[in-house]
Amino acid sequence: MDAIDILTESFSRVPESARRAVEGLTPAQLAEPPAPGANTIGWLVWHLARVQDAQVADVAGTEQVYVSRAWGPRFGVETDASDTGYGHDAAAVRAVQPESAQALLDYLDAVHAATLAYLGTLSPDDLERVVDDAWDPPVTLGVRLVSVIDDDVQHAGQAAYARGLLDA
Repeated sequence: MDAIDILTESFSRVPESARRAVEGLTPAQLAEPPAPGANTIGWLVWHLARVQDAQVADVAGTEQVYVSRAWGPRFGVETDASDTGYGHDAAAVRAVQPESAQALLDYLDAVHAATLAYLGTLSPDDLERVVDDAWDPPVTLGVRLVSVIDDDVQHAGQAAYARGLLDA
């Protein structure tokens, strides 16, 4: 197993985790914060897909799935390439209103397909390419992709925890 295989396997776990967190939930349940001001399950899954979409499209030099397929209205928001949820306050979190659990999963599946397609173009040597030299040390493609996986897994876990609170 090489580094590309490991990245592929890691990214492939995210949709599985997200699916378990949202399947069977109503739009109201997706939009219900587990505590005042907390992130909702719908927002968490939307955000993890948005981060993966924006970050992978950036390093791949492609258009975001969110933009190319105008996904915003299915989540009650504008289709804004710069809006990944980073820095959202409670009001912005509440504004993300998925029309259904399936809408979240459809978007995440489309992002996942784009991610796998991009990974399929890479060799292990490509992971050494510097993609952001504003940091010390500069960020390589491999580090960026691991960072996206880390962020996605954390948010999928948060969504699963919030789902557990709903089921309790």
